Amino acid sequence: MMQLDRQLTGAEVLIKTLEDLGVEYIFGYSGGAVIPIFDAIATTKTNIRLIAVRHEQGAVHMADGYARTTGRPGVVLVTSGPGAGNTISGLMTAQMDSVPMLVISGQQISSMIGMDAFQEADIINLSIPVVKHSYQIQDASEISETVQAAYQVALEGRPGPVVIDIPKDVSSAPMSYSGSLIKPTADIPVALDYESLQAIVAAINVSKKPLLLIGQGVIIANAVTELRQMIQVHRIPAITTLLGKGAVDETEALSLGMLGMHGTAYANKAVQETDCLINIGSRFDDRIVGDSAKFAEQAVICHIDLDETELNKMVKADHALRSDAKLAIQHLNKMLSKKDRSEWLRAVENLKADFPLKYDTPVGTLSQQMVLDTLNKLTDSEAIITTDVGQHQMWAAQFCRVKHERHWLTSGGAGTMGFGMPAAIGAQLARPDKMVISISGDGGFQMTEYELATAANHKLPIKIMIMDNKYLGMVRQWQELFYDNRESGVSLEGNPDFSMLAQAYGIKAVHITIAEEVTGKLQEALSYNDGPVVIWCEVAKTENVYPMIPAGRSYDHMILEASSKKLEKPLGST
Repeated sequence: MMQLDRQLTGAEVLIKTLEDLGVEYIFGYSGGAVIPIFDAIATTKTNIRLIAVRHEQGAVHMADGYARTTGRPGVVLVTSGPGAGNTISGLMTAQMDSVPMLVISGQQISSMIGMDAFQEADIINLSIPVVKHSYQIQDASEISETVQAAYQVALEGRPGPVVIDIPKDVSSAPMSYSGSLIKPTADIPVALDYESLQAIVAAINVSKKPLLLIGQGVIIANAVTELRQMIQVHRIPAITTLLGKGAVDETEALSLGMLGMHGTAYANKAVQETDCLINIGSRFDDRIVGDSAKFAEQAVICHIDLDETELNKMVKADHALRSDAKLAIQHLNKMLSKKDRSEWLRAVENLKADFPLKYDTPVGTLSQQMVLDTLNKLTDSEAIITTDVGQHQMWAAQFCRVKHERHWLTSGGAGTMGFGMPAAIGAQLARPDKMVISISGDGGFQMTEYELATAANHKLPIKIMIMDNKYLGMVRQWQELFYDNRESGVSLEGNPDFSMLAQAYGIKAVHITIAEEVTGKLQEALSYNDGPVVIWCEVAKTENVYPMIPAGRSYDHMILEASSKKLEKPLGST
């Protein structure tokens, strides 16, 4: 840490504090209220790299991708008013998915706050529902301490985004500075309720068919090693949530993949058959529960989560334990008895054989499933995958198996279209040693396509896959299945030529239109490392994602494949 004892501006103190905290990148878009801070980046000779983006939402998704890949807070810097306002979707995405982040916004000078001044916006109140905490700094002397506190808040407990609002006169003000005196503090450990822990141990020990349900909390807690030891030593099969992908090695026999609305049929069947469901680090969201009254009806339900508010919120647990996932799994590994579970494991293997993932590729068309299955094989499940939201996301979750934690980045709770490509930029900056692949639909890609410029400027070798079916595919699927195929607002006819779009940014493009081209053209794209490459896949327009459980329905309503039968509508539909 650089020791100083001289006059600096508040902006210079901000940058030096971030550097002392270990920040590598600032994802930012300049403007009047943050000129002093951008000037400080240029004048302080900082090691922090500024990644100048094309839109503030793109900046937040890049910081999000960086944070999910590293476990450290991503940092965003934007101007006041609309600049700060444009971060809201990204903040909501990070808040819903427990992603640590600092969003630093410029603000009008202090004397003009509340006077409807040019580009003034109350970002504190605007962002309250979608942040973990927020600060508005009133004096330059508060900057270093506030930034350190915000960084700690973003990381501790259940992580999340934090907003720091800095008026322009505060960032411009001179102050005496002698070093930021970084004092990292450890989380205060949650005291374990040993009675609840022992009840969970007893429930697992007496069960004949235990099943682990693993959420992102295990990844956040850095408990993957302990979890995998538990799975292998105690021979307990595991399913994951969408965000939990990677906590379990999905290429291993004891992995059943993702459960829920579009989970694998064998994962969902296992939920119906288990006699003891052990949820670690998942909040039992509606997309995996469906009908909470009938969810895992035959099972004793055990729920372990650090956030006490999630316990007994969606599903009433027989045994609930507030705990960090790592600590809980460490205790379980010591306390569980070894059991012969060969009969249950055979049953699980039979479920995989009886209800496999499958797809057809009619001659002359291109199915997304086939493309993604081939991608998975060519990368040996080793790439970092980011996705947008929709059909491609669910097919990627099904067919792109993930071996390692922090190699699967997707918007879960918020379902934010436009997330995938900017998140891939953040992930590639965080892990330059890894192949990073962004998978988007044509709808989501066009929401943040302008960040192609950012990828090109930094010559990032990300692979940008566009699944172009000229539809908002998931909405169209619901309209087909539950609204008598009345299409409304889902056609994306008029999409650009994505190859020409890529070339306009100086980016290599690969165009795939038929199944016979997939392997060769994917190999061509994957081997290109001189910058980004766009992989434009013109896919079948009206394929549907299966399995599917209609929203709010029980697992008994799981649809395995296309049917001529009239389907029961999701709860809440008209």
